Amino acid sequence: MKEQNTHLAETLNDLAQFVDHSFLDTLKSDPEARDNGVDHAAREVFMGHYVPVKPTPIEEPQYIAHSKTLFAELGLADTLAQSEDFMRMFSGDLSDVPEPMKKYGWATGYALSIYGTEYYQQCPFGSGNGYGDGRAISVLEAVLNGNRWEMQLKGAGRTPYCRGADGRAVLRSSIREFLAQEHMYALGVPTSRSLSLYVSKSEQVKRPWYSDDSRSKDPDMMVSEYVAISTRVAPSFLRVGQVELFGRRARKKEHPKAIQELEMIVSHLIEREYSEEIDSNLTMPEKVILLAHEFRNRLTSLVANWIRVGYCQGNFNSDNCAAGGFTLDYGPFGFMELFNPEYQPWTGGGKHFSFFNQPRAGYENFNQFCSALQPLLASDEKALLKLEEIRNDFSALMQKEMESVWASKLGLDSYDAALLRELFDLMMKTYVDYTLFFRELSNIPQNIEPLKKSFYGNVSEDKSLEKRWSQWLEKWKALINSTSTNAEEELSERMKGVNPKYTLREWHLVPAYQKAKMGDYSLIKELQEVMNKPYEEQSKEIEEKYYTLKPTELFNIGGISYVSCSS
Repeated sequence: MKEQNTHLAETLNDLAQFVDHSFLDTLKSDPEARDNGVDHAAREVFMGHYVPVKPTPIEEPQYIAHSKTLFAELGLADTLAQSEDFMRMFSGDLSDVPEPMKKYGWATGYALSIYGTEYYQQCPFGSGNGYGDGRAISVLEAVLNGNRWEMQLKGAGRTPYCRGADGRAVLRSSIREFLAQEHMYALGVPTSRSLSLYVSKSEQVKRPWYSDDSRSKDPDMMVSEYVAISTRVAPSFLRVGQVELFGRRARKKEHPKAIQELEMIVSHLIEREYSEEIDSNLTMPEKVILLAHEFRNRLTSLVANWIRVGYCQGNFNSDNCAAGGFTLDYGPFGFMELFNPEYQPWTGGGKHFSFFNQPRAGYENFNQFCSALQPLLASDEKALLKLEEIRNDFSALMQKEMESVWASKLGLDSYDAALLRELFDLMMKTYVDYTLFFRELSNIPQNIEPLKKSFYGNVSEDKSLEKRWSQWLEKWKALINSTSTNAEEELSERMKGVNPKYTLREWHLVPAYQKAKMGDYSLIKELQEVMNKPYEEQSKEIEEKYYTLKPTELFNIGGISYVSCSS
């Protein structure tokens, strides 16, 4: 491992000292790839773990924002974000980077499974060999302050996996992802991170989108939008779908080195993401079993945390599931406002990826992960049985995690199913804001009046419903008084530590990217400040602006209440 950087990196040359390309050094390149990375046309990739790809720079890049939190964590000076060479590199131009940085990046292939069903037709060749990083190109791997990080450009042009698309990301979607990743980190949910965001002053692309106040399910117009590049950061970008691709090839013996490539990618995953939990001296079957066990623990905890903060992934395919057990790919995501177990921000996602179905979607991805590992255990019947046991125990562990989350949100020492069922029924009948309700409950109200701040419906017009709420509150207070060992003030603080006050709502994001289109980035910076402190009490002005119910006129509006694409 490279030396830890004890001083701030103030230049790109400083950053270059900590480069350590374990992915490129350990794994195999596509044998048909070009060494210079000029490889931008869609094509089948039959072998290898990655394809060298030279990013396509955006024209006339302009700085929008960077994450001061992440820069500090990495040991980077804030001034670096607006320095000429750093901007050039992280807007896609690697032509003049200092060694040992490389003048090309790398893109990876992966398989696609949707809710446990394998798909092959989503690539232009109908074989699954053309599906992968279509507009994501990793450009750097480095050890910074003792931790390994991979930096990946999103929107840096075509790769062999682009499937005929332009490989660009637009400003709107880039702002959403940039803000969401750091917000999730502040919420305490494992996630990829946001490093920087740059926009082109001149380059635009056309995208389908919604007209103002559109109630169409699908976009109803084409709009020209400025292209942008955001850099996301993670310990690795290894996905379940990536392991799955090599598992499929090994299972079907697609080429003589298929099983070797599977073992290499799994070994690399263990080294990158699970080295603290899995001893390198163990046998391969022992490592595989521990990997499945540890990933199961991380994945169930992750999904439970999503439910805790009201987050819906929207498109939780195996390719959008990080094998390291953190949130990845903020495309059709959303934070639930009006409580609805079937909440789904993406019109193409269906109920199978809706809010309360995320535990089941997580299981389907875990199931595909275990299936991908099976070829490595083919000669070890005992290990195969152990893997099956781990797979079968997923649902029980997921349920345990969910019970723990609901108990913590309600301030209870133990889960109470009856109390929760009645609460869900009341929330559905009253049209309740998910985040506001649990935050108001965290104040341990004496009666239901403070809770009404979270009601979209007027409960006062239905006396029987109002009475049911009062009775539920009394039951809840009796439970916390009888079971909790904390004083009321301490319990309130504990509940506020799991129930955020602020979540990133789409109707807050829309004005931010609309202003950004005109060159005004003030709302982006404001959202950074507010959403990076989601549990804190902030100013009265901020509370009045961001801790409020969604305006009724914004319900069922395309691009606000739902989206059909992330472009």
